[in-house]
Amino acid sequence: MPKIKTAGIPLDQAKKAAILIHGRGANAESILSLSKYLNLNEYALLVPDAKGGTWYPYSFMAPDEANEKALKESLATIKDGWDQIAAAGIPSENVVFIGFSQGACLSLEFAAHNGQKLGGVIAFTGGLIGESIQEQKYSGNFDGTPIFIGSSERDFHVPLSRINESETLLSRMGAKVKLLIFKDSDHTIRQEEIDWVNRNIL
Repeated sequence: MPKIKTAGIPLDQAKKAAILIHGRGANAESILSLSKYLNLNEYALLVPDAKGGTWYPYSFMAPDEANEKALKESLATIKDGWDQIAAAGIPSENVVFIGFSQGACLSLEFAAHNGQKLGGVIAFTGGLIGESIQEQKYSGNFDGTPIFIGSSERDFHVPLSRINESETLLSRMGAKVKLLIFKDSDHTIRQEEIDWVNRNIL
């Protein structure tokens, strides 16, 4: 199982925790650099590193069987981080997931498989994973959890249609979803997204 790096406040001393999940071709250090811009000073940070820099080999909307094995392993890695946080006595409502691109998709997917009150899910360009969204895969109730999804309306990797479908399902599961959609075509994290997240979730 991929190693989970730690930063921020030591887990056994923290009251809040965040799991940061990097994108394709990146690593734990790259997504950890984002913490300099987010209000995470009070958090223990857990940062998993994907084998080979990718959480699953194909598009997040590829046929399910194409990504199935890798996705199962990746979700197990996130579960390992989640279990470490729970073992430290930090309640779910003080846990935040933060991801970019593949990491954003994985953040939303893990959270929706385990719907409950969280501190938040911050998805910088992402949507729920699968050739189509299958509502029966997901369970639980987010109980007002804030979920943020920011993206370009013309992102090459993440269609706006899938973001909208994800918003519908997550809202139905009790999340309070905020979309910030930009008119550019950049696959990036914008200052406006950072500012909104710092004001409203962290």
